[in-house]
Amino acid sequence: MSRLIFKLRHVPDDEAEDVRQLLHDHDIDFYETSAGNWGISMPGIWLRNDDDYGLASSLLAEYQSQRQRESRAQYEADKAAGRAETQLDRLRQEPVKVILYFCLCAALFYVLVTAFY
Repeated sequence: MSRLIFKLRHVPDDEAEDVRQLLHDHDIDFYETSAGNWGISMPGIWLRNDDDYGLASSLLAEYQSQRQRESRAQYEADKAAGRAETQLDRLRQEPVKVILYFCLCAALFYVLVTAFY
């Protein structure tokens, strides 16, 4: 019976490709499902054989731990060099979007607070 090993929704393409390559390198038989035409189905990587789940799960846990360490190190290096994106940078790049989100949050806060008073 098939078993879901990795969800692909909101996953960067490079990470999905790394997972595919990792499974392929260890001869783990898998297949993928897409989000479908309307984007409501479960996109993911599924194992064809349940017996491979233990090995695949440990490989993915190790890979994700390594990827997290590398991403954290890159962020810290960017932050130290002054290249990390800040909220002010985002405001400069997309002022309408940031102001719209701020107004939406303020309106939501107003509705929630006035409901109790």
